[in-house]
Amino acid sequence: MTHVRARGEALRSFILDTVEAHPSDVAKIAADKFKVSRQAIHKHLRNLVNEKALIETGSTRNKSYKLCPKLEWSEWYSPSGLEEDVVWVNDVKPRLQLPENVTRIWSYCVTEILNNAIDHSDADRISVDIRKTATATQITVYDTGIGIFKKIMDALGLPDQEHALLELAKGGFTTDPTRHSGQGIFFSSRMVDDFYIYSRGTLFSHDIKREKDWLTHHESTSKSGTLVSMTLKNHTARTTKKVFDEFSTADDDGFTKTIVPVRLSQHGDDYLVSRSQAKKLLARVEKFKTVVLDFEGVSEIGRSYADEIFRVIANANPAIELLAINTNDEVRAIINQATRTTAETK
Repeated sequence: MTHVRARGEALRSFILDTVEAHPSDVAKIAADKFKVSRQAIHKHLRNLVNEKALIETGSTRNKSYKLCPKLEWSEWYSPSGLEEDVVWVNDVKPRLQLPENVTRIWSYCVTEILNNAIDHSDADRISVDIRKTATATQITVYDTGIGIFKKIMDALGLPDQEHALLELAKGGFTTDPTRHSGQGIFFSSRMVDDFYIYSRGTLFSHDIKREKDWLTHHESTSKSGTLVSMTLKNHTARTTKKVFDEFSTADDDGFTKTIVPVRLSQHGDDYLVSRSQAKKLLARVEKFKTVVLDFEGVSEIGRSYADEIFRVIANANPAIELLAINTNDEVRAIINQATRTTAETK
């Protein structure tokens, strides 16, 4: 009997985890996975609808399901005198009712993102939105300010927002170093399951299922403000400590390791061939002890580009460990040639 109950719970959990991606064929997918009849799956679906975990729409042959929101809440704030911890304690935390490890993750992410909006955005209004379902919670912070990519672009004298994306991905950058470490967005993006920032037509997103893969999308719009959306499963085993430990070295508890998505430095159809492109990729590299260069989505690089990174910059920063991951055969061969040259000159 215990086995039957456990299998039923596993099936229900699978339905809830799968339904948003497969609203109309979740029954077929669940039946195939668990090797049970469609009738058995529909019984679970009816129970989940009755429990208000799912919403059912459509006729018999065209039924569709979606998660039923258990909580929808939104509030606007004036940033003048606003304190992020007060918003968290008074408005956000009491509404979540989640396990301790998940609550700690949300505490870090909400307060960090809110603090960025309060201190950096130059906004006149900030909103916080919560949408909680049976499986996950989404929290969105929006401000009406200058826009995060524009702020970084202006602070560093960058030519466009695409260059600002790269600096944001590295972490450790802030426009106000006297009051901020520049770590909040970096760590928040790795604590939640899905994270994205939208500002002035540029979307910058990170999905935990794609591990270190960052995605960007650009639209032709000048709308100001910044929207940060974060989604996290309600019962994840992840902890803040695990995420912090992943980006620190054994002998240092600080933020000493970063992962740089190389393709963010590749604009449009441009190839990564020049030394200036390599220098932009590794700007501020001295802040870290380990720099992991993720070449996912990069089909080729030039010899000068590789030489600048793996010989010139590597020799100039001998205390920094430079690692390359997700390289194809062609990229790996060019990197190997550059590293061999480095070894020969030592």
